[in-house]
Amino acid sequence: MTPVRLGVLGCASIVRRRMLPAVARRTDVELVAVASRDETKAKSVTAEFGGEAVEGYEQLLARDDLDAVYVPLPAALHAEWVERALRAGLHVLCEKPLTGTLPASLRLVRLAEERGLSLVENFMFARHAQHAVVRELVAAGAIGEIRSLTAEFAFPPKPAGDMRYTAAGGGALVEIGGYPLRTALMLLGDDLAVAGAVVRHSAGHGVDLSGAALLTDPAGRTAHLTWGMEHAYRASYELWGETGRIVVEWAYTPPAGHRPVLRIETQDRIDRRTLPADDQFGNVLAEFARSVRTGVPGELEGRNVLRLAALFDEVAAAARVCGAVG
Repeated sequence: MTPVRLGVLGCASIVRRRMLPAVARRTDVELVAVASRDETKAKSVTAEFGGEAVEGYEQLLARDDLDAVYVPLPAALHAEWVERALRAGLHVLCEKPLTGTLPASLRLVRLAEERGLSLVENFMFARHAQHAVVRELVAAGAIGEIRSLTAEFAFPPKPAGDMRYTAAGGGALVEIGGYPLRTALMLLGDDLAVAGAVVRHSAGHGVDLSGAALLTDPAGRTAHLTWGMEHAYRASYELWGETGRIVVEWAYTPPAGHRPVLRIETQDRIDRRTLPADDQFGNVLAEFARSVRTGVPGELEGRNVLRLAALFDEVAAAARVCGAVG
């Protein structure tokens, strides 16, 4: 099988920490080139993972030896460089979020569809096998009918100058809030409405630092979602049903070698189920490569991208700013 020839636009930390190690473990994707505005940064990446260092994103998009690009740039740059890549005839794997708004995401999704190209939003956690097990347990009636979901993702403050605290990074809602929002869509379905939301804004940084939202569906089920980048680390969710609960203790960032544990609580017992390790980044790459080869969209494309983008807009519109800080 001929591997998908991949170029990388940018040298964000996730490139070296998670994505390129996953590429190196696969045979269906091949790293060809890494671009940076600073060639020294690109060379430091290619020295470790192979491929050719390229100075400038435009130069990488002009190459004739690529099938696809991975875009790990700050969120505010996604729309521009994803569009440029699509217009260059390249399939795109874009770090989440694709964009922070529905109109911008819709434009890119339509462009990809018109050109017959794959456009995948890298919400990698959704491709981890532990969430499929959760859905199987729910379908089997392990906790009865679902009544509510609680999902939380937050981490401690990053060092001064971190792009997450700038307009380019987009703020906590689009950078982090997408994880619990995507969880709600994944487990409760598309028919969700925002009942209320709050955000904590930093005037000094010009972005939101944390937030929370309450979502509901026509059946009266609720999703209580919290996110932020000024907290002790937490990355978990809990489904509460009529007869029990399922708790996922490390939902969003487990490393490839981690064996996840699901906690299933019912009236008379607590069952801890240890699952096999799984590589969520590798799974996204496999889905991306399959989409590129077959033209059949995966779960991180098209309609699912747009539904999440719509929820971003709905939460932002409903949010009340509280506890603004300097």
